[in-house]
Amino acid sequence: MDTIFALATAQGRAGVAVIRISGPEAKSCAEQLCGSLPGARQAVVRILRDDVGETLDQALILVFDTPASFTGEDVVEFHLHGSIAVISAVVRELGKCNARMAEPGEFTRRALENNKMDLAQVEGLGDLIEAETEAQRQQALRTVSGELGQRIEVWRSQLIRAAALIEVTIDFADEEVPVDVTPEVQSLLSAVEKDISNQLNGFGAAERIRTGFEVAIVGAPNAGKSTLLNALARRDAAITSEVAGTTRDIIEVRMDLGGLPVTLLDTAGLRDSGDEIEAEGIARAISRASAAQLRIFLAEPGEYLSVPVSKGDIVLAPKADQRNDDVPAISGLTGHGVDELVSSVTATLSERAQNAGLLTHERHRAAMTKALSTLSSASALVGVGPEHYDIAAEEMRVAIRSLEAVVGRVDVENLLDEIFSSFCLGK
Repeated sequence: MDTIFALATAQGRAGVAVIRISGPEAKSCAEQLCGSLPGARQAVVRILRDDVGETLDQALILVFDTPASFTGEDVVEFHLHGSIAVISAVVRELGKCNARMAEPGEFTRRALENNKMDLAQVEGLGDLIEAETEAQRQQALRTVSGELGQRIEVWRSQLIRAAALIEVTIDFADEEVPVDVTPEVQSLLSAVEKDISNQLNGFGAAERIRTGFEVAIVGAPNAGKSTLLNALARRDAAITSEVAGTTRDIIEVRMDLGGLPVTLLDTAGLRDSGDEIEAEGIARAISRASAAQLRIFLAEPGEYLSVPVSKGDIVLAPKADQRNDDVPAISGLTGHGVDELVSSVTATLSERAQNAGLLTHERHRAAMTKALSTLSSASALVGVGPEHYDIAAEEMRVAIRSLEAVVGRVDVENLLDEIFSSFCLGK
């Protein structure tokens, strides 16, 4: 196994930069630069020198002995002054040792291979690094903590128990089995099916917390959609004009609402148009608005728009500053109703986010869906009678393998390169 090193903090100037070394030669490489090393988990300050004795920097040194480290290998960290010149000099000197620069995600991949993390935790770590909002941080931390893996281990144990009971019956098919195992097997299968179903029902909300909710502003031309977008974004994100059809492509603004990641969509005004470009913009507006998780309609009472209003959508009359009626209205120009709209959107999305489960990636959903399908088949076969127990047992084994794939025990080697390629060099 090669010894690897990389900058573990962000590129560029900073107060402190951390360079991490991991592998069988980590300690000897570090000693070439700093001399003697401290004991494990003891911080000391050392002068780092190059191969001719010139000072590189004064650094804080930390040592983590195998297997009690992030990667499960010997690990040494140099906490340096974070100048580009210092980082470059230390990395250059490490390149002269019996070590090489790490590939993206290689530290985390070694943690997986050394059973320090399961694959779901690895994905959670990637999500944590990318987290921009409080809800994303909390969700990623749940995954990194191993909560999904622990839940899967419980389900796996229950299914192994159910399969064992069935297989005992098969093994003694020609003899009198003293106890009918069917009720216990059905109970175990039912419990796992229910738990998996609950997690699948929460996948949509969990995925939205990870990738973001989309909220589309919909209305006719000159309804004030772009002005409202600018008011919500608190900057001039969209061009506003009295000329109808100014907005032709979709304008997106990323926001943090109550800790949730939200992308606001300013869409083209909905109308019949003979302009080919505007017509394409309207078609895109209808498509994106229909797919959004929430829509804000700026429309007069009774006005028809080609995007239907769904449950939970918000409908307001436009240009409240020019109205004299009691219809609920909003004005991006004056700010009338904007704070109330933000509160309403935040409350609606927060309520939906409460249903989030532990499944956060499409890979999780696909594996769980397969497991649920095979468990349903197994349960039906068990109910038919002992003559189908052998097929039922195989269906249970398929379900177990699907669950194991989520945490990386089986059938995921082809996914690893793709997953780790999104990590930075120091992870």
